[in-house]
Amino acid sequence: MDAATMLTQLATVIDTQDWVGLRALLHDDFTCRYVHTGETFDRDSWVRLNADYPGFDHFVLEDCVGSDDRAAGRAHVTAYVDEQLQHFEVATFVTLRDGLVADMTEVWTDVDQEAPPGTRPTPSA
Repeated sequence: MDAATMLTQLATVIDTQDWVGLRALLHDDFTCRYVHTGETFDRDSWVRLNADYPGFDHFVLEDCVGSDDRAAGRAHVTAYVDEQLQHFEVATFVTLRDGLVADMTEVWTDVDQEAPPGTRPTPSA
């Protein structure tokens, strides 16, 4: 399968919380890098991170483009934090090797923030 189809399948298994299915889509040498935190995960630690994430609700892939072995997607994620539904956006970039996801980079943001970090307040008139 091509990378866009794989990313779509990856989103489906995460949304349905099929952690065995998720692991099966990842290459033995899988790595995932979170740009926003500087963290890097191998296959087992990334599956565990997803499976153990407190309050996880849904992962919905809203846009996806790709080629044979590379794809990029944008997803909307919801999770309960302190019993309140929070909304997040994630950009995911994957590279396939041997038909499995070998490399992934993700960038997350919390869309419930009042303003993006580092922005200046709007001047009053």
